[in-house]
Amino acid sequence: MTPRAGDRARYDRATAHLDAPVAIVDLEAFDANAADLVRRAGGKPIRVASKSVRCRALLERALAREGFAGIMSFTLDESLWLARAGFGDVLLAYPSADRAGFGELARDPKLAAAVTVMVDDVAQLDLIDASRAGGTEEVRVCLELDTALSLLGGRIRIGARRSPLREPAELAELARSVVRRPGFRLVGIMAYEGHVAGVGDAVAGRPLRSRAIRLMQSAARRELAERRAAVVRAVRAVAPDLEFVNGGGTGSVQHTAAEEAVTEIAAGSGFFVPRLFDHYTSFSGRPAALFAQPVVRRPGVGVVTVLGGGYPASGVAGPDRLPVPYLPEGLRYDPQEGAGEVQTPLLGSPADDLRIGDKVWFRHAKAGELCERFESLHLVEGDRITATVPTYRGEGRTFL
Repeated sequence: MTPRAGDRARYDRATAHLDAPVAIVDLEAFDANAADLVRRAGGKPIRVASKSVRCRALLERALAREGFAGIMSFTLDESLWLARAGFGDVLLAYPSADRAGFGELARDPKLAAAVTVMVDDVAQLDLIDASRAGGTEEVRVCLELDTALSLLGGRIRIGARRSPLREPAELAELARSVVRRPGFRLVGIMAYEGHVAGVGDAVAGRPLRSRAIRLMQSAARRELAERRAAVVRAVRAVAPDLEFVNGGGTGSVQHTAAEEAVTEIAAGSGFFVPRLFDHYTSFSGRPAALFAQPVVRRPGVGVVTVLGGGYPASGVAGPDRLPVPYLPEGLRYDPQEGAGEVQTPLLGSPADDLRIGDKVWFRHAKAGELCERFESLHLVEGDRITATVPTYRGEGRTFL
């Protein structure tokens, strides 16, 4: 029996009493992935990216481990909810236009002490001030640095379009605006190098493309390390008491941790290890989060049909954004139908061994987005479910 076949047997036994669709997290794999993140971080604390987990119980499990500290959230509403629930260090990774949320933040000392908001424009400070509704609490602020690699005088850009702030002088100028402005306190800098942390450098069957990605990422790391250090020096000249400099992501933990200017690393996908994180030369993880769909039809030889399963992930549309049939091994999509809204045909010889009601296990393309489809996660240890915990959705929280 192969290791994957062994996992399938365990998961089927653990969920034999449950009808699919069902989602699980293998806690042994989750914990092993967490330990590997800590090893790669080399002693620097890891801030857990909540968008890749979207389950309070698993956020608490991660933060209970040595080496993890704080949450990186994705909306202000989520940040306030987590702070009200007792999470004491929440960094909002994206600017917000949630006026009601800013009003609540500015009125509540507990929330104001726990939540740090992201800005990259004076206009965002204006919006926060206009939203205070009489609240006088000091708002903690983090500045975001654009990490994109710029080539040929800016004619080629590699990296996500995030912050407009790129050069040390630009961040220092915004830092001065924050420091001079009553009601705000500058506490951090964030720089997420998604073109390094979120792009696999070992594309299956594409050796030339893989080499090109590795060359690009090597150049990007060198350029960013130098520029990030200069930015930190410039901002610390304005705000000497800066509390943190956050960088990285699951795919670049060890590289970012090696930079002296960085004080903490962000990571989230590395807990679940979705399919987009299969193709890295610098690390490998264990798939920890899976979902199962039931076989409902057997249309012919070498084909079964499962209920639903068309859960595409965000990003540029393409085959890599689809879930992948994982267990049993050897199933594939029908190219004429793909992953469907209400049914998904699957082809391959393993189909002939599947019966009506059997489970087919899938891996989602991106980590936390799976939790938008399920109200609960069944936590598996060995071949038993030891707990069932709600996702954000299961707690009635859909933030985006």
